Amino acid sequence: MELELRHLRTIHAIAEAGSLTKAASALGVAQPALSAQLKRVERMLGGRLFERSRQGVRPTALGELVLHRTRVVLPAVNELQDEAVRFARGGCSGAGYRLGGTHGPLLGCLVDRLVSALPGVPVTTQTSWSEREIADDVGRGRLDFALIGTCGESQPPATERLVWREVGVDAVFVMLVHDHPLAAREQVALADLAHAAWVDVPGDGCFAECFAAACARAGFTPASVYETDTASCVHLVQVGRAVGLCRATFPPTPGIVTRPLEGTPLRWRHLLGWHPDAQEAGTADAVLRHARAAHAEATIRAAGSAVHP
Repeated sequence: MELELRHLRTIHAIAEAGSLTKAASALGVAQPALSAQLKRVERMLGGRLFERSRQGVRPTALGELVLHRTRVVLPAVNELQDEAVRFARGGCSGAGYRLGGTHGPLLGCLVDRLVSALPGVPVTTQTSWSEREIADDVGRGRLDFALIGTCGESQPPATERLVWREVGVDAVFVMLVHDHPLAAREQVALADLAHAAWVDVPGDGCFAECFAAACARAGFTPASVYETDTASCVHLVQVGRAVGLCRATFPPTPGIVTRPLEGTPLRWRHLLGWHPDAQEAGTADAVLRHARAAHAEATIRAAGSAVHP
């Protein structure tokens, strides 16, 4: 087994987080898997890299040595990757737009507008539930623009590397099967859903924590929350197995009604991000205008979408 960049990134993440549990969450891996990987790296390097305690982890003398080199190597490799991708892209005029986004209606609306406005210019897309993954790909030059969202006023990822602009703000709505007892109401109080099972798509921001806090303020803890893909969320709501959370721009869907949550306890902010040094940064204002128009169109389509049996 040879030392690889992924091992250095793991060591750096553990040191930055100060605990294996937090590092595992940041890296998107299970804590036991991270512990096993760390042990393999330690065996390869000949000694322990971190001392573990109830307060977390701290580097050993060997760990400090490795971290010192890691803090030199990783930025240099990242810079090399970024420059190489941008150099390759720089020689391709009219190369098109590479868009990354989390799951939702806005990405499709933006693609439609760009293709209509720029016939013949290729537009490609990449989706992920992870806002950090999309932002990282933009930072490394693998994507040109990120269309993501954040909960409330929380900061988007990679703020030190990317430029972010607000596209629009949605209230978070509740999705109900069309014959749900609360479906006829204009607004639904969160407390009236205290005994419901919930469903939502996953994410790596703070939305889950903010939802739990909103429920606590309403006087209850959710009985269960299923995190799954959008299609499964819709299905579970359609068959009455759960109620769902969605943005106000959620498109009309057969068998489902969407209703505002009383008092608007949760909001979702749509953002467009790009790297300021990328070739496509010069078109960012135009792409932002299209994204905002796409949000406005989605809002109009979603407004008044009462029952769709």
